[in-house]
Amino acid sequence: MQHLFIILMALGLQLVIQAAVANEQAPKSLNESHALNASTVSEIKNIEGTTFTSNQRKDSVLNTDFGKNASGQPSSEVVFTLLGQDILRGSFERLYWTAGQAIAGLAMPTPILVAAGNKPGPTLCLTAAVHGDELNGVEAIRRVMFSLESDKLNGVVIGVPIVNMHGFRRTSRYLPDRRDLNRYFPGDPKGSSAGRIAHSFFNEVITHCDRLIDIHTGSFHRTNLTQLRGNLGKESVFQFSKMFHDVTVLDGAGAPGTLRRAAVDAGIPAVTLEAGEPLRLQLKEVIQSVNGIKAVMHHLGMIDQKPNRAPKQNVFYKSTWLRADQSGVFLTEAKLGQNVKKGDILGTVTDPITNRSSVIRSNVDGQIIGLALNQMVMPGFAAYHVGIATDQKKVAADKVADSVVAEALEPVAENMKEVAREAAQTAAKTSNDPATVGAAARKAVQNAARNASQLVDQPATEVNKNAAQRGGNRATTESIISERPNDELEEHPE
Repeated sequence: MQHLFIILMALGLQLVIQAAVANEQAPKSLNESHALNASTVSEIKNIEGTTFTSNQRKDSVLNTDFGKNASGQPSSEVVFTLLGQDILRGSFERLYWTAGQAIAGLAMPTPILVAAGNKPGPTLCLTAAVHGDELNGVEAIRRVMFSLESDKLNGVVIGVPIVNMHGFRRTSRYLPDRRDLNRYFPGDPKGSSAGRIAHSFFNEVITHCDRLIDIHTGSFHRTNLTQLRGNLGKESVFQFSKMFHDVTVLDGAGAPGTLRRAAVDAGIPAVTLEAGEPLRLQLKEVIQSVNGIKAVMHHLGMIDQKPNRAPKQNVFYKSTWLRADQSGVFLTEAKLGQNVKKGDILGTVTDPITNRSSVIRSNVDGQIIGLALNQMVMPGFAAYHVGIATDQKKVAADKVADSVVAEALEPVAENMKEVAREAAQTAAKTSNDPATVGAAARKAVQNAARNASQLVDQPATEVNKNAAQRGGNRATTESIISERPNDELEEHPE
């Protein structure tokens, strides 16, 4: 009986001690709870590290362990402030961006990875999954970001593996309202949900970039050869595209609202890197993307690592889609990246009921840069995307000539508009006849045309000054040049 009493007393004492310890560790108030959460986050951050550098325990491919820099202490030099946080030299930060539209407590923050080297240099931005079903870019950015070392990096790399978190979580290309986020940049703070998301991301993240690589894949049961889309009429974009070495390039300004077009319009050289197909992780395409990005970083002086491949590129200024002429089962015989000649048979379409077949032939010489996966198709279905072989020197010269003509005619066009407006307004004061007003404007333009040669020779700065004084909007050279139609945008939106 005495032994039983001693045992019960010991158990009771143990329970009292445990309760006291639990009470001591529990937060006493909401503020204390917040403080405890903050300290936990701080501890996690300390474990992960606030700087990244070479490490003997580092994996041979990925730098997954971030310690202090070579001097043993993190730098205090601030590169810039991103999302409200100062980015220091030699630091690796994981920040979070949100458009602020979620219901309280149900926020869906987007991770932003920032690697800042010990030395100054450009800021390169990498974005992926603007369409939530495109996965290759997510892995490519992960590999790039976690292979960087602070003492071997000049400048800053901002990596956003998943821009469209809403679509990514639903394995959908689109936002929840079925809008394509890549049609709303640079966005509108007072517009639709997509416009507001685009505006927030563009202004809070993209405006910090010196250059931008936006990674995509083919869409809706199509795959793309690893390739660049860029406006080669812009010298800065043309030179940027050459840094990717052997990655195929397709010229094009990009559809209005795309991230890379909005970036270029904002003065940031940008390209779209297309690689593979959606809803899959394809190692070959991921490696090609990583190699292309590393080649760019080498040419920008951000890393010393030289590209392993020869700098040989196929550049296409035109492309076309080859289409099915009947319904049925589409089976391809040609492969992605294959060079084709006019008349080559690339695939067949067979009616599964009648067994009637037709072939799809190439109508141009070029290279297959995109194709549809084997599937059921309808008449008019775009099966092959072919980059058309052209004389690159001739096309490049034509683009330069177009740019020069547009620049030369710019002051003429501006002056003609102003003269025509003034003449039309004067005539409208004395006549309500549209024909009379039009005749007055036409005559004024004809008279102004006699002095057009003087306007062509007028310095651009003087044109700017005159346009500002008149309150007019001076058109840019690019806006005067009419965009060439390219049906690749119709069949493969970025």
